This record gives sequence, C-alpha cells and structure tokens, in this order.
Amino acid sequence: MTRTWTVVLGVVAAFALLPAAPAAAHNSLTGSDPRDGARLAAAPERIELRFLATPKEATTEVTVTGPDNVAATGGAPAFSGKRVIVPFRPGAPGLYTVTYRLASDDGHPIKGEVRFTLTTGTPAESPSATVPPTSAAPATSAALPTSAAPSPTPAAAGADDDGGTGWLWVAGAVVVLAALGGGLLLRRRATRR
Repeated sequence: MTRTWTVVLGVVAAFALLPAAPAAAHNSLTGSDPRDGARLAAAPERIELRFLATPKEATTEVTVTGPDNVAATGGAPAFSGKRVIVPFRPGAPGLYTVTYRLASDDGHPIKGEVRFTLTTGTPAESPSATVPPTSAAPATSAALPTSAAPSPTPAAAGADDDGGTGWLWVAGAVVVLAALGGGLLLRRRATRR
C-alpha cells in the first residue's frame, strides 16, 4: 500500500514540475500607468507598460491611438528593465488604446491592449503656433525619467496571453492522477478481500 502511494505521488510530482519551465519563459503584462480602465482629467506625459520578463526591443511594438483612431504616440519607446515607456501626445478627450505586441523567450507572441479615457483633451495646435511640433517632441522625451511613479494596479492581460491557464492544466493533471491513484488503491483493496 505504501509503495502504491509512493508511485502515485512520484507521478503527480513529475507531471506538476514538467510545465513549470515553459511557463517561466512565457511573458505577460503585469501592470501599466495609466492603469487599464482609468479615467484621467490630466493627460500623462508618458505611458508605462510593465511585464513579467524583460521585453526585447527588436520584437516589441507599442502603438497608442486616440479618438477616431488618431495616433497619440509622442516618440519611440524607451526600454528600462521589465518596463516599456512610450511618450504620450494627447489629443481630443475620449478613449485611448495602448496596443502592445512582443515575443516571449518561449517564442509565444503576446499581444493585448490597455485602455484609458481622457476626460479633457488638448486642443489641436493652430498653424500659427509659436512652437512647431518637431521641437515639442524632444522636450517630451527628456521628461521621461522624471515622470510620476507607476500605478500599483495591474492591468488586464491581452487576449492572446494565456493568463495562467498553464497552471489550470497542471491542476487538472494532478486531479486526474490523484483520481487514478485512488482508483488503483480501491481496486487493490477490493482484490485483497
């Protein structure tokens, strides 16, 4: 009887450990600033995305669009550890969507989006504006490191992100193996009687 339980527990432990290595290489969004679903009265200078693993510059794409699908990215993204920081160029009030796509170390593409709403907009510049848009962009880029601290609330992961379903497979395998082990134990007890 002890031998049966040892075998069953050994098999369960082996199956529980097998999926752990690929899951560790799978990246996902852990948070953002502004957070997903936020309503902001003042436009942020930048948008920050935080990931479980360090994103690679060569395989990471981030776009920001505002109302009427107008681009709202104020420059190229900056990478700092597990964070991607994108300068933000606000426009009209309304819904803004930050779309990201990157590859995990396991090769699985991760994509998703973070949405936030600006309740007040920035009026469009008139043609006779004293500061041309090209000179405004470097000032935004220079302000990146001094921006406010990130929001502690994690954002929802994208639609292609498995969201931890790998652990559901592990839990299901453990339940199935435990049921098989219990069935074998009951069968052995029944044949001994």
